[in-house]
Amino acid sequence: MRVKPIQISVFILFVLGALFGLMFLSEKGAAESAKNQNDGFSYKEFSIKYPTHTTFLELEKDSSLSREDILKVTEIVTPLDIEDSEESIDTVITKKTKQLPDFTEIDTTQIIRIKYPENNPDFAKELRKKLSSRSCRIIHYGDSQIEGDRITAYLRNRLQHMYKGGGPGFIPVLPVYNQISAVVEPSEHWERFAFFDPTKKKFSNRKYGAYLSLSRFTRHQEKLLDSIVIDSLPLVKASIKIGKSVKSYAKFRNFTKIGLHYGNCNFPVKISVYNNGVLLQKDQLIADGNYHHYKIRTTTAPTDLTIELEGRVSPDFYGLTLDSGYGIQIDNVAMRGASGTIFANSNSVTYKEMMSQLKPKIVIMQYGGNTMPYLKDSTDVNKYAKRIKNQISWIKRRTKNTSFIFIGPTDMCIPVNGKMETYPLLPYLNTKLMETCLENNVAYWSMFDAMGGKGSMELWVEEKLTAKDYMHFTWKGTKIISELFFTALYLDLKEPNSNADDT
Repeated sequence: MRVKPIQISVFILFVLGALFGLMFLSEKGAAESAKNQNDGFSYKEFSIKYPTHTTFLELEKDSSLSREDILKVTEIVTPLDIEDSEESIDTVITKKTKQLPDFTEIDTTQIIRIKYPENNPDFAKELRKKLSSRSCRIIHYGDSQIEGDRITAYLRNRLQHMYKGGGPGFIPVLPVYNQISAVVEPSEHWERFAFFDPTKKKFSNRKYGAYLSLSRFTRHQEKLLDSIVIDSLPLVKASIKIGKSVKSYAKFRNFTKIGLHYGNCNFPVKISVYNNGVLLQKDQLIADGNYHHYKIRTTTAPTDLTIELEGRVSPDFYGLTLDSGYGIQIDNVAMRGASGTIFANSNSVTYKEMMSQLKPKIVIMQYGGNTMPYLKDSTDVNKYAKRIKNQISWIKRRTKNTSFIFIGPTDMCIPVNGKMETYPLLPYLNTKLMETCLENNVAYWSMFDAMGGKGSMELWVEEKLTAKDYMHFTWKGTKIISELFFTALYLDLKEPNSNADDT
């Protein structure tokens, strides 16, 4: 039997028509999964993805945002360029960098403001007092969104020019990600252990310090070794080289107060400090097992400082702090994969002892993104918000007179019906976190709203302001979001009146 072309055409049209007709039977969100709901058919535990006619014909959109809307968001502020010149011309750079936001050029009504607790009308006033004090340390905890000193570095530079100060603050002995704020080069033998790292077994003592990570130059021992075993171990030499980064902001190169934070030192360890090959100081670390802060002082910022260590068993080194000793110091504590819910599981004594030494006046917490993919319903969101509340309360009990600011998650997308759409629960998560923070004397800044809200991430990706993972900011995007936060903060530092209702 010979099939005519017209018959083939009719058959194809019939099949296409039938498939198109099925779109009118498909239900929105019927093909449900743990993360999202696609259009389709569902029967008991079985589901098939299939577009509805509105999805296929693009009759409805996930967001009313347009490219022009996002461009308006990014043009509200003008971020500063990074300084990459040598100190010989820092005076010229400083003059440019001291320039504060020009409010004749900025429509402040479009700035997403920081929300403050209604039961503490003096919150912003307290921030101004702390920031303008002789010395103010800020600890910025966050997930991979701040990794590499992103966001933190920009804010640090801005505030150090406003209130003086210098240095990049906390730097791990063994950096595991690229950062340009200082040059830190550990020798061989060093190994890093992080309380938030799921790939490594946690130490039973849970003593990870205030930065929740540590580095060692010998293998960790769960049990204290006896003297006979110790004498049989070889002496191990390790070193840490510290220098100024020519790629960082100029203020970060101005550090003369260097701190080496350590604990769990139970056996003799020698320490020698050199600058440009000249011995500055030589000591023994305190071998009582407790937390200690070894101080190194230089008259000028070191260009080639080397810390040499020698011992049979390494202490736990919680990190370095590189500061100017006055003004603003901001520590960047990035925790890849973390959701901000592990603080209370760490050793409270060591954490409190280290916090008592650091004396942070402000703590910034930036979490939510890593937990979003695992939230299935509003109950999960409420549980997460409660866990965040408990973590903040735990930290508050181990610090004195510390103000807390929480930065909420960015917009985040998942593929739905072949398109990238905002997680359905993300707006609720943002709202719930804000409510929880404000009820517990914690200020809140919505990065989600600052980006433009629901559906903004896809447009930020198109503008190359965020990476194609639909999560992390590019360098250009980092500067914009950082300046948006700084401008919101500066408005409150500048203005004595409360503006909690301004959005």
